[in-house]
Amino acid sequence: MIAGLDHVQLAAPPGAEDVLRAFYGGVLGMTETPKPPALAARGGCWFRAGTAQLHLGVEATGFRPARKAHPGLRVTGIEAYAARLEARGTPVTWDDGLPGHRRFYCADPVGNRLEFLEPS
Repeated sequence: MIAGLDHVQLAAPPGAEDVLRAFYGGVLGMTETPKPPALAARGGCWFRAGTAQLHLGVEATGFRPARKAHPGLRVTGIEAYAARLEARGTPVTWDDGLPGHRRFYCADPVGNRLEFLEPS
């Protein structure tokens, strides 16, 4: 029986760790978590905020960002959070298509789609 969601992994091109750290840590305010040594050698980085965990793994050849598939990250104070992202240079696109929620989308620095939502 499934007990919960452990993490979501997104792909990134080789050498993108610095821009990912600046975005996920600096812009989104997530905390980087250390990767186990055996996995750290592969590159990439892991982040956490509350119970949400995002793993950014290096895709060595043929990297393509996820433009449709995406993690949905629940936030509080969505208007202020969107303003935070925009003030730090990340455009957001609002979408009112999910009843009972406010939500917007943005892209990380390597082009992966991210959704942010808050129940209304």
